[in-house]
Amino acid sequence: MKNVRDILGSKLDPETYSVAPDAMVWDAIKLMSEKSVGALLVTDMHKLVGIVSERDYMRKVALLGRSSKSTEVKDIMTANPITVTPEETMDACMALMTEKRIRHLPVVSDEKLFGMLSIRDLLESTMEEQKHLIQQLEQYIRGESY
Repeated sequence: MKNVRDILGSKLDPETYSVAPDAMVWDAIKLMSEKSVGALLVTDMHKLVGIVSERDYMRKVALLGRSSKSTEVKDIMTANPITVTPEETMDACMALMTEKRIRHLPVVSDEKLFGMLSIRDLLESTMEEQKHLIQQLEQYIRGESY
């Protein structure tokens, strides 16, 4: 079973994007759009202090009639987000994301930020493992060695 470190290492775009807590929501949403991501880490002096997502924007800015150009990220972010370590298993991450109804998990170890794992990353990894297993089973059925 793969762990978080394995998944982060195999990501096509391993870049993790972040924003400062005092940045305007407008800038955060613009960055998310430019980078095609659904969430940003919120960091202060290279330390993780929160996470801000498209959901946060919709629920705490757009639906409340607030202005994204005058609202700071710290006013809508999820402070002290749930995190995982690089050693955590895929299954544990999927269970945690399902239980907590979240789509992104910052990866932290000894207060060092390693990246962010998304539900999409987990799904792609699961599909790749299943594809590999199917190939092995097909080879076994045909009597080929794998």
